[in-house]
Amino acid sequence: MRFSFASTVVVALAAQGTVASTWFGKPAYNKWHETELDRWLSDHSIPHPKAADRKDLENLVKTHWNDKVVNPYSSWDAQTLNNYLTAKGQQAKKGTEKNTKSLAEQVKEYWTETEDSANQAYGNVRDWIFDSWTDSQLKAFADKHGIPVPQPRERDSLLKSVRENYQSAANKVSETTAYPGNWLYASWSDSELKAWFDERGYPVPQPSSRDKMIAEIRRNSRQASLSLQSTYASASSSAKAAQQSLSDALLDSWSDSQIKEWADKNGVKVPQGSKRNELLALARKHRAQLYGDSASATAASASASAASAYGAATTAAGNEYAQATNGFAGYTNWIKAQFGIATDNAASASTAATKSASSASASISKSSSSAAAAASKSAQSGYDAAAASAKSATQAVKNEL
Repeated sequence: MRFSFASTVVVALAAQGTVASTWFGKPAYNKWHETELDRWLSDHSIPHPKAADRKDLENLVKTHWNDKVVNPYSSWDAQTLNNYLTAKGQQAKKGTEKNTKSLAEQVKEYWTETEDSANQAYGNVRDWIFDSWTDSQLKAFADKHGIPVPQPRERDSLLKSVRENYQSAANKVSETTAYPGNWLYASWSDSELKAWFDERGYPVPQPSSRDKMIAEIRRNSRQASLSLQSTYASASSSAKAAQQSLSDALLDSWSDSQIKEWADKNGVKVPQGSKRNELLALARKHRAQLYGDSASATAASASASAASAYGAATTAAGNEYAQATNGFAGYTNWIKAQFGIATDNAASASTAATKSASSASASISKSSSSAAAAASKSAQSGYDAAAASAKSATQAVKNEL
């Protein structure tokens, strides 16, 4: 009997006190084929009889599920624990840098995986198992299994097609999908397997046999996905903050009459007698229309110097944002330690964007008195392009997540 990935988790109240049973249903491994249970136990170096009954295998998985999946940090070494804290913007308490027990307690405060989220994740492996793959690996998998991918073969379309055809690909080779075997990595070369560890700061398992490396990748793929999601969220937040700061700077450069003109053009009602702070608040409330208002004569009246300052800040923020997210497309440079490096880049994006926005705001405020007189279409074009770029970048991150 082969486990079908399409099978859904039965929704029911879990029995009180049952380990790894969640409020919404039975644990994911409850439906695993015995070969998957055996594979999971082997991957996590848990001794078990090769001829064990399926129920015995399931009970063994149940016993170790929390320590190996829900709270794996309990068995991490000191360096890994320190790296995780750094990735979360924290530092180990003084004097505990090498104390794994104390470090694990500190990591626990910032840990986000729960019994429910882990159960849901392993009930939908296809949603994250490919996250740490490179574009070329996704393409090779699609080609090997005859999966059609729309042109151009961009990462989002590759992931979408591979995920949607994951089950059918497994069916063709009579393999399971809940906790997949080596078939999933058949298109990877040995050098690609080793590169996966190098790029994340994981030590290559010794002896570095192909089976051993695949087992280790399979065991760590969930954590790699969680780390990636955290990095994406940080970069997305940085881009959003930069976009908002920059739009605030532009609005500050407008006169009261320009804000009223823009509001009138976009159907935004302005109460009679509104003061400047009220006008600015109203404009910010409807800032979404600001980004889509490409023909606004009001924006065109911003001075060339103001647009230049805005454009410079947007470019700086965009460059930092691209630096933080570039690795997501190729996955070859996005992380050089188990945790932290990519997140550090995202943090740099936020810092640089904030400084750039602040500088832009100062420049714009200084030149605001001459803004109307120096209006030009190029200023409008520069603003529209920058705003659209920032908006598209944020949306792209959301789509990936």
